[in-house]
Amino acid sequence: MFTVRRWWNRFGSPFFMVGLVIAVAIFLRHTQGGPIAELYSQLTQPFHTSPPPQELWVDARVTELETRIVELEQQNQKLQELIKYSSNYRTELIPASVIGRSVDHWWEQLFLDQGHTRGVKEGFIVSAPGGLVGRVVEVEENTSRILLISDPTSKVGVKIARSGAIGYVRGAKEQPAVMEFFDKVPEVQPGDKIVTSEASFLFPAGIPVGTVDRVDLEKSPAPEVTVNFTAPFDYLEWVLIHPFEMPQLPNSQSEELNQNQR
Repeated sequence: MFTVRRWWNRFGSPFFMVGLVIAVAIFLRHTQGGPIAELYSQLTQPFHTSPPPQELWVDARVTELETRIVELEQQNQKLQELIKYSSNYRTELIPASVIGRSVDHWWEQLFLDQGHTRGVKEGFIVSAPGGLVGRVVEVEENTSRILLISDPTSKVGVKIARSGAIGYVRGAKEQPAVMEFFDKVPEVQPGDKIVTSEASFLFPAGIPVGTVDRVDLEKSPAPEVTVNFTAPFDYLEWVLIHPFEMPQLPNSQSEELNQNQR
């Protein structure tokens, strides 16, 4: 008994501390430190500076409203530009908003929020600040589908505004597009402006289309140039619909024009 007491007096306290440390370690391992974290949170809560939930909700709402204001200001600016652009035309135009555009068909078509109820018809022309966008090919009661001039199946009769050299612009899935000439040696140079020509049956003459980028007069069988469209196809949101009646043509010629989209 004396030996045990002597041993305990000598090694009891360190032994107890080691056991306590091991027990605490096992406890923390099984609880993953949860109680300690909770205790720390309770002890330090009075010193936390984070705002209450209600204040956080108010801040989030204010941020949302500020974002809406920025968006409305941007939309207002675009509408002002559209109104200014429409003042250049004598005929009554129909403003429309882009409501649908497929990623897979980004350069081919888009959908507008105006249809039969606003008098929209197939064959009407669509433009935006910058120039020609496309033509209406399908109309529903309150919507319409637009074939873009950047569609690879689209061909638009055009001319060089400076020289009058005529040809047609062939759409591409992305810029630049290509203009092919009917003349073997057309008068054209980089920077020339391109507009729709009088030879086009699907579009009225004189609408800006694009700008000449590069010239290849050696291209066979006809010279061609690359064209950058002047309408902002990358970020179209608002457009103008132009009433337009295509000239009456024999059925065979009309079908051919619709197929070629020229």
